[in-house]
Amino acid sequence: MEENINALDEIHKGACMGIDAIDYVIDKVEDAGLKKELNRELEEYKNTQQIIEKVYEKYNDGKPHETSLMTKAMTWSSVEMKTLTDTSSSKIAELILQGVNMGIIEGRKILNKKKINEEVSGIIEEFVAMQEKNVEILKEYL
Repeated sequence: MEENINALDEIHKGACMGIDAIDYVIDKVEDAGLKKELNRELEEYKNTQQIIEKVYEKYNDGKPHETSLMTKAMTWSSVEMKTLTDTSSSKIAELILQGVNMGIIEGRKILNKKKINEEVSGIIEEFVAMQEKNVEILKEYL
């Protein structure tokens, strides 16, 4: 049971970080195609959050963990510094790709431990597949 809770918490935090990162860069995006793609990804992250929040109550009375204020502040400042002199589509795609890759790695680590039930595993597999698809799309903007 604890492994399921931890796995859901980690993926929920990953979705929160994806939302935060896109929120931080979306106003800097000038390319209409990239902006549309980021908005699509934003909706996918929000959908993942909602799925986890619905399932989470089966495993725990509380709410899934989100990113801390400190993590949000660090992410924001990192995005601001890295886009200070370069807000090109390539730079923004690169920044988002770095975060997406971290999400894929974390999701794969959880799945490889195989200590979670089928329901939680399915949610994580969908999250990883979604992120892997997003990598391929974002590569076009590098």
